[in-house]
Amino acid sequence: MPPGGETVVGKSFRFVSQLLASLSLLIASPLAADEFRSPSLTALRVDWRAALDQLRTEINVHPRAAEDFIFAPRRSVPRYDPRAMPALVQLNAISSQFFTGIARSSVPVLLPFDAAAYLEARRNGAPATVALSRYQADFNSVDLFDAGPAGYSATFSFEPGTGDGMPSRVFARPVEVQITGSALVYDIADPSGGKGEPVKPLAALYPDLRKFIREGYMRYAFTRFGVAYVVSIQCLDSVAKPRRLACKEAYPVAERFLKALRVAGGQRMRPLTDIASNILDRPTVRSPDFTYRPSGDIIPNTGYRKQGGHPDVMAYAQIRFPLEKAPAFVHSQSYAKRDKMESTTAYPWRDNFCEARSFEVWQCGGGYGHQGEDIRAAECPSPGEGRHACDPKQRAVVAVRDARVIRAAKDQAVTLQINSRTEHIRFRYMHMNPQALNADGLLNGRIVSEGEKIGVVSNYLDHPAGTSMHLHFDVQVFTRDGWIWVSPYVTLVSAYERLIRARGREVGPEIAGTPQPVAHALPEDVLKPDLREGSGGDEN
Repeated sequence: MPPGGETVVGKSFRFVSQLLASLSLLIASPLAADEFRSPSLTALRVDWRAALDQLRTEINVHPRAAEDFIFAPRRSVPRYDPRAMPALVQLNAISSQFFTGIARSSVPVLLPFDAAAYLEARRNGAPATVALSRYQADFNSVDLFDAGPAGYSATFSFEPGTGDGMPSRVFARPVEVQITGSALVYDIADPSGGKGEPVKPLAALYPDLRKFIREGYMRYAFTRFGVAYVVSIQCLDSVAKPRRLACKEAYPVAERFLKALRVAGGQRMRPLTDIASNILDRPTVRSPDFTYRPSGDIIPNTGYRKQGGHPDVMAYAQIRFPLEKAPAFVHSQSYAKRDKMESTTAYPWRDNFCEARSFEVWQCGGGYGHQGEDIRAAECPSPGEGRHACDPKQRAVVAVRDARVIRAAKDQAVTLQINSRTEHIRFRYMHMNPQALNADGLLNGRIVSEGEKIGVVSNYLDHPAGTSMHLHFDVQVFTRDGWIWVSPYVTLVSAYERLIRARGREVGPEIAGTPQPVAHALPEDVLKPDLREGSGGDEN
């Protein structure tokens, strides 16, 4: 077994134990009506000694570079002082030139970057202008890199026709490859989690590696140094086309990426601790008007093949509400005419997370759903004495937390990522105008503050006026299967209560149900992108 590896049996046992623990938590602690819970997270123990052993092996392949590294630990400094592992300090100094903040990662950073080869080439007189892809198995310079107390995430791209021995492909654009390594995993009662097939050509490198397609991504999940790592590529399990990446064309790129992974940095820190699920405190004052229907109570017959919604009482994070001002309303934008509500800008709120779409969503019946919630701002009141001017095209959208932006200039969506000692979570906003986002600098790496204006409610879906005026908002958490969608409905209810400083009232019937297994292949009736919520072939 390679250093820091883990057996399939050990990993399977740990996964089953976590699943049973999360289920027993819900059984042992039944919630009273309309109570909300915080999520449970497991903190993984990082084996830094194994990471150093692997680094030493990788460095020794390049003798001139190996001469510069000090692997003997310094015992005259505290255990968690960076100087206790001088080789990591030296490695971070090299890698930070290309991966800003890499030393902030609490887990060993695995990237397709051969730091020893780079260092040896420079020692031998190679100019600094040599393309970095030479040391990255022909992958381009990193598009996104974020490191913090929970771990790290990175995104690379691979150009068509690049790489010796790579098969030709129909897809004419660069393939984007993502990797996340995390010491925090969310304990989700997920019947589809932990599945996949082994990858025989890579079994020697990654004994517990499993390959699977989930929620629109082909994924490779493995454990190394006690840490959960997932490599993923967005693709469709269908016929290859120039503008649509088929998963069968993504496999060779992903496996080239996995073969190229090296220890590129990271720093030993104080271990993280498990986080237990708790009942959340809510305002004691009751709102005179804010009401909401239960989680999972979607408009009848609007789920995939007329299935119902998914009740989820979890508030996955304590956030600021994503619209600057109240009132605001969570309602379906695609099936509003089927509801008995007279307006989509009125209480009570109604969940639309599991409305029928072509997107894979594990929590929804049949494995397909909306991924998030649609939110509308209130209608502008009629002008009158003492009323402030109201422009319906200038309803501010704000950052829900202090976070790092994930967004390329071509993307229609803005994602905010939280990477802390207690959370590893993402929030995505859709339907704001991408040209305006570019002009405001909402691009990869930018740091935003909670409550900071990041845009306005708009109707962009592949083009202006492509949908109704609303904000689509969704949430992803990191698990051993990678980033997966979870219902943001209760998270939004909780955030809205803090915004208005009053507790809402749940109305309507109680909804019962259990998570349905996710479908890993797209049925014929959902192969075409659903333009009501904006996939356009490129944007999920």
